[in-house]
Amino acid sequence: MQRRRLRERLLYFAIVPAIVFAVLVLGGIALRTTLQIEKARQQTVFDATLTLADERVDRLDKIIIAQDNVVAAHVDIANLTTIARRWLPTASRETPTVRAILVLDLSHDSRDVLAFASRAPGREDDAFRRLLLGRLFSSLNFEGNTEELRHLHQIIDQQSILISYWQRSYAGRRYLVVAWHDVPRLVHDVFPRLYRDIDRGNSRMNITDEEGRIVFGPPIKAGEFTVGRPFPTTLYNWRLQIALTSADDLGDKVERQRMVELGMVGFAAIVVLVGVMIVIFASIKERRLAALKSDFVANVSHELKTPLALVRMFGEILLADRVASEDKRRQYLQIIVSESERLTALIENVLDFAKVERGKAAYEFAPGRLEDVVSRAVDVYRYRAERDGIVVHLASAEGLPEAMIDARAMELAIINLLDNAFKYAKDGGRVDVDVVSDDGSVVVRVSDRGPGIDPEEQERIFERFVRGRRAGEQRIRGSGIGLALVKHIAESHGGSVEVKSPVTEDGKGSVFILRIPALRGEPRGGSKRLSPAPSEPDIEPEVA
Repeated sequence: MQRRRLRERLLYFAIVPAIVFAVLVLGGIALRTTLQIEKARQQTVFDATLTLADERVDRLDKIIIAQDNVVAAHVDIANLTTIARRWLPTASRETPTVRAILVLDLSHDSRDVLAFASRAPGREDDAFRRLLLGRLFSSLNFEGNTEELRHLHQIIDQQSILISYWQRSYAGRRYLVVAWHDVPRLVHDVFPRLYRDIDRGNSRMNITDEEGRIVFGPPIKAGEFTVGRPFPTTLYNWRLQIALTSADDLGDKVERQRMVELGMVGFAAIVVLVGVMIVIFASIKERRLAALKSDFVANVSHELKTPLALVRMFGEILLADRVASEDKRRQYLQIIVSESERLTALIENVLDFAKVERGKAAYEFAPGRLEDVVSRAVDVYRYRAERDGIVVHLASAEGLPEAMIDARAMELAIINLLDNAFKYAKDGGRVDVDVVSDDGSVVVRVSDRGPGIDPEEQERIFERFVRGRRAGEQRIRGSGIGLALVKHIAESHGGSVEVKSPVTEDGKGSVFILRIPALRGEPRGGSKRLSPAPSEPDIEPEVA
């Protein structure tokens, strides 16, 4: 048995740290997962913003390249004189941002302008031709596939220049086709359609030049979810800046969600730790209860053994006819009867307590007089009071009302209170039993002059198997279930039981107060004095 208990204890002390360690590991994993989820949310917001920026810059490039393709369709290298006639009629509709088209001869170093068509001929066209041949031509890229569409974006004299160009070959000669885009028209006509009130206010964007100056759009307050993207192939010196207007809200939402998840992790950890503590306390309580049950079994065994030994001893004396006189014979028989009653009361206590523990306790309630029940209970203890030299004073008040009671159960409760008082009243030599009416209840008070009960024990003594400190000090035998049974009986009757101690000026004595609700109705008249049989001189009546 000891080895088994040792194994169970070792297992218990191994499991609890393992549970705590597992909780800490799970909490750490959950915390790390929460932080990773937060980073993933932030990355998702950033990716969504970046995707929107890429889509917007691509849209502008596609618009410009689509116009370049229209220009390429209108330019016939074999017949350059038809360019203006073919392009100008549809230029405002198909190529609204293309201001002029030029065709240069790349076969000669002079790079003559072979064809020129403009939507608004004027001095600016001549200035552009000089600018193209003098300053821009050297910046053109002629490497690789010379016939692919390319763009040049430069800032000259604080003026933004955007041209599209590609090469063509015909009859052994090389030609350069140039489309001059009107950047101010792009800013004033195209940008508002693409970059204003986008997504119904869910985003804000602007366009800045190479020096960070805003070309189009409102200022954007830099935030965690603001990104900038250059235009890939056309206005590549300019940048599109875009930020979600709800970036702050998203940041706050992420923070709130993080706090909620951290709170949930912390709450889960607290719940688990509390659960572990509950398990520990429950285990401690269970072991304590097991120890109390063990003491209960030992006490009950001793309580059963003592009256059985007396009954057997005096029975053997009577059987052997070794009685000196008739008075002795009568005394031995009285002892046998008294110990038998004590044994019966103990067995009934244990059986009734077992019913209470199993939840099978049943009571048969009927209107009755509680003072009569008390009188019968005191009468049961006549011999014990005489033997122990204890004087019992029993009194009831006038006009006590009836109560709805189970007479047998109430008698058992009073007997337990008397038994408790007799155990501790030997030094005081007196027990008072009073039956009175108080605030709609019938009250039974059982007082003794014993050593009293410590204040911290006055509530716990009504718990099962719990016995007071003085019981161990004075080695007073008992099962520890009597007062628990009294409490159950009282509460089953809708009443209560309590203890007050001390009751004397010298700090001794205890009084147990049992309250049972009285039946409504007129109180009976007259007074009644209750006392044990007059043949018992040690039990004196007291008039209420």
